[in-house]
Formats: sequence, structure tokens, C-alpha cells
Amino acid sequence: VQLQASGGGLVQAGGSLRLSCTAPGRTFSNNAMGWFRQAPGKEREFVASISWKSFTYYADSVKGRFTISRELNRNMLYLQMNSLKPEDTAVYYCAAARGSSTTSRFSEYGHWGQGTQVTVSS
Repeated sequence: VQLQASGGGLVQAGGSLRLSCTAPGRTFSNNAMGWFRQAPGKEREFVASISWKSFTYYADSVKGRFTISRELNRNMLYLQMNSLKPEDTAVYYCAAARGSSTTSRFSEYGHWGQGTQVTVSS
């Protein structure tokens, strides 16, 4: 199942963006969901995760600035990004975990989106 991420773009430092993710034809209401990102020349890194009961977990680098949320009835996942910094520049990926609890482990996610580019200018 391919997830579809959208909402990326170019924004100035200090600005905001909201990423969205959906999974056409499939629901993940019993699964945890997450966002990862990958900057050029770097490994993919964990950003945020949300459990099936909407408990959340964030990477230290985005805590207090990013908010992950989901709308189960619309099968949607979101990442609200505020106070963006140039170091947030990356391709952002949404993913569905195999389990229902939040996780930062790449290996515990079984379904991935195609990624959406976020560029933060200084």
C-alpha cells in the first residue's frame, strides 16, 4: 500500500507548513503512524509518531515546534510544522507502523509514502 504525502514547499525560516498524508483504499486506524525525513547526504531520521489512540512521540529536534495528528474518520495524518529552521530542510515521508504504539524505529514501519520536499530558506 502506497501512502501519499503532500503539503511540502518553500518557506522562510520562522514560517509554517502543514503536511498531509493519506492511504487510498486502506485504513490504518489500528496502526501507529509516523513521519520521517531525509536531508541530502544524510540518513532518514525519525520526526514524530502517533499511536492508534493518538498518543504522540517526537524527536528532540522538533519537540515544541511540530505537532503530529490524525483524523481516523478521514484516514488522514498530519504534521503541523511551526518555527521552521533551515536544518528542517528535507524530504518528509509518512509511514504506517506494523503495531499500534508509537515508535521511532524505521524497521517497525511497513508502509511508506513517496515523500514531499520541504525547503526552509534562511
